This record gives sequence, structure tokens and C-alpha cells, in this order.
Amino acid sequence: MATAPHKIKEERLSIRISGERKDLIAKAADIEHKKITDFVLENALSAAEAVVGDDANIRINAKQWKKLAAALDAPPRKIPALRKLLTQSSVFDAK
Repeated sequence: MATAPHKIKEERLSIRISGERKDLIAKAADIEHKKITDFVLENALSAAEAVVGDDANIRINAKQWKKLAAALDAPPRKIPALRKLLTQSSVFDAK
């Protein structure tokens, strides 16, 4: 038996801004052919995801830390195919 879909409870977020700022946001929303609410929400969510993503912490134990530190301290591996790729001319090189 299928379960009923969860109803999304919408909440209101109110902010106070100057008329000048509101006009700027409205102009930007108009340029992107969006409603002000959609424009503000999309950009606020994008900024929030970037901040939260940058705040990620990786937790490792002492054994894992030693292994990671050793890998970072080790000299780079020699990969002939990579050396060849990086030393060949490309279409982006000036002639």
C-alpha cells in the first residue's frame, strides 16, 4: 500500500530592506524573468549551500591521520602518460 505524500509546510521569511535595495533585487529578478520571491530564494539557498559546504569537517582517527600525512609528505609518483600530456603543445598554446 502506497503511503500518502507528505504535505510540505511552507513557512514565511520576512526581511526589512531599503527601497533602494528592493529596487535592485527587483531589477535583477526582472532581468532573469523571475518573480522577486523566486529570485531571492534561489540566490539565498545557493549562498547557504556554499557556506554550509565550506564548513564541512572531516573526522579521522590517529591511524588514518598518519596514513594521510604520509601520503601528503611522499614525493609525487612518476606517471609517464601524465608527463607526456603536460609537456605536449596544445591548441591553447600561443604560436
